Amino acid sequence: MPVSVKGSITIHGQTLSITNPDKLLWPERGITKRIYLEKLAALSPYLLRYCQKRLLTVIRYPHGVGGMSFYQKNAPDPLPPFVQTYTQDNITYIVLEGLPELLWLGNLAALEFHPSLHYIGSDLPCEWMIDLDPSLEIEPRIMEAASIVGRVLSSLGLNSVPKTSGATGIQIIIPVKPGVTFLELRKIGHFVGRFVTEKYPGLFTLERLKKDRGDKIYFDYLQHFGGKTLAAPYTPRARPLATVSTPLTWAEVDKDVAPTDFHLLNIEERLGRLGDLIEKVPPQPVEDIIRQLK
Repeated sequence: MPVSVKGSITIHGQTLSITNPDKLLWPERGITKRIYLEKLAALSPYLLRYCQKRLLTVIRYPHGVGGMSFYQKNAPDPLPPFVQTYTQDNITYIVLEGLPELLWLGNLAALEFHPSLHYIGSDLPCEWMIDLDPSLEIEPRIMEAASIVGRVLSSLGLNSVPKTSGATGIQIIIPVKPGVTFLELRKIGHFVGRFVTEKYPGLFTLERLKKDRGDKIYFDYLQHFGGKTLAAPYTPRARPLATVSTPLTWAEVDKDVAPTDFHLLNIEERLGRLGDLIEKVPPQPVEDIIRQLK
């Protein structure tokens, strides 16, 4: 039986207990909990930007990738004194505001971070996301599909940022000004989705039921709504190769990069070189399209 090792670290004045730092969380990559916490700290300026002031759901893997897992919406009890919570719809969510909370969750083997699409106390979207969800586990056309959607958005006067989900899909992010509603963005999403499915019927589908999609890529404009979540930009994913949900340039999409190209062992170098690609795009004039659709 392995011996339990326990220690502590102090971050921003808060003392955190660390258990089993040598436990393998991603065996195929050789990533232990100690390495994971180091990588989380490096990711924190970027990951926190898209988790702060939102309702947080995490997915925990106590025995690492490949072991049992569970979604955690309700905050565990007891909580460290520095962890804040917010209760909505009878769920007491963790409020992820800083590095101490992030590393505390990392020590609990929270390997994925899925924030709400709106801020706490608001029912308005923080940004607009389109989710391209492959029906096939290996989908060689996913970057082609993303490129098509990106070009359609550009033709509407909208700049956007593609990001890998870290699994098999791609999300396309369009920054928006405060005040736009989820329903308004759904209407634009449905408009764009109908256009690409009619123009490329062998590639895209709007069919929500997976069993009825065949091998097509689901253009999901419905997942972007209050009460739902999507994988945060820069969240690790509990996939064998320790992939990270990574924003891309459109040039990279056109080069057909693979989601597995971006992972915990190389994301720090990429961020140091490129920074946050999402932050560089200003809010887009979706209001103009909303008025035209009305």
